[in-house]
Amino acid sequence: MLRRELLLGGGAALVASPVCAHKAAHAGHGATGGYATFLAGVRRDAIAQGVSPSVVSQALALTSTPNPKVLQADRHQPEFTLTWAQYKDRVLTEKKMNDGLSAVQQRTDLIGQISGLYGVSTGAIAGIWGLESAYGTRMGTFSVIDALATLAYDGRRASFFRSELLKALHVVEQAGVAPTNMLGSYAGAMGQPQFMPSAYLRYAASYPAGGRADIWRNEGDVFASIGNYLARCGWQAGQPWGEGVLVPDTVSQSQLGRGQVRPVAWWRQQGVRPRAGSFDSSVSEGAVIRPDGAGGEAFIVYHNFNVIRRYNPSDFYALAVGLLGDAIT
Repeated sequence: MLRRELLLGGGAALVASPVCAHKAAHAGHGATGGYATFLAGVRRDAIAQGVSPSVVSQALALTSTPNPKVLQADRHQPEFTLTWAQYKDRVLTEKKMNDGLSAVQQRTDLIGQISGLYGVSTGAIAGIWGLESAYGTRMGTFSVIDALATLAYDGRRASFFRSELLKALHVVEQAGVAPTNMLGSYAGAMGQPQFMPSAYLRYAASYPAGGRADIWRNEGDVFASIGNYLARCGWQAGQPWGEGVLVPDTVSQSQLGRGQVRPVAWWRQQGVRPRAGSFDSSVSEGAVIRPDGAGGEAFIVYHNFNVIRRYNPSDFYALAVGLLGDAIT
């Protein structure tokens, strides 16, 4: 669902916020009989699933032909691969840091309350908010209904996007959001946390609880939805995501990697040291990663690093969320 090749625009990645442990790797076949026939089939299936005919009509009225801008974006994704150092320079800019400090300072109480409610760190919530939508300022300008319908018809990953389109129609009904206000990325990731419709239906939460989750305009709902996502994906309260370390030359690259989980005491015996202070005493084991190989930055990463990866399965993304969150909270 996600590659390391990133679109450094409104969202953090090609399609952000997959459903936890459910990767979007389905293949499908394009519709036959023309776009109108395709939409008629979507209408029939949505109504059969319980979406009201009026909601379906209102939403599908937003798309009459495949959107060429969506298709162009989907077919012309950048194929270059960034190093971690290049990615960090592009994503963790001075502006992103300064904007984050200001944004979080203005919302300290709200983010803190939601952090306590879900047992998820303020840094993780704020870091994801910053990477996904630049603190709510860049959510994407595509109609989610139009974008998903276009990609569902196009055929490259038709079955996945058709499923997301049907789920988006359920979101229209459940969230009470006008279809015209349901904006997001060209691939259908929605709102400030850039949830796909399937992720919205599974993880979106309102704050205070009990209302309809508005992940476009209600910041309490945005933070609660991110917190709920991470909590339900296994976040361990009170534990860090990781920290920067120094790795001696005697430790080979083959000993490193996210799958090489060892006791922290073992890493200490190998000469691995935190860049500052001492290892966090709340964790007993972790893995050391050095994304750019010998001479590059190294980090010891813990369980919560892997939880962040459930949001977006990229080491670069998880590192950026952790570092950004630490810097702005």
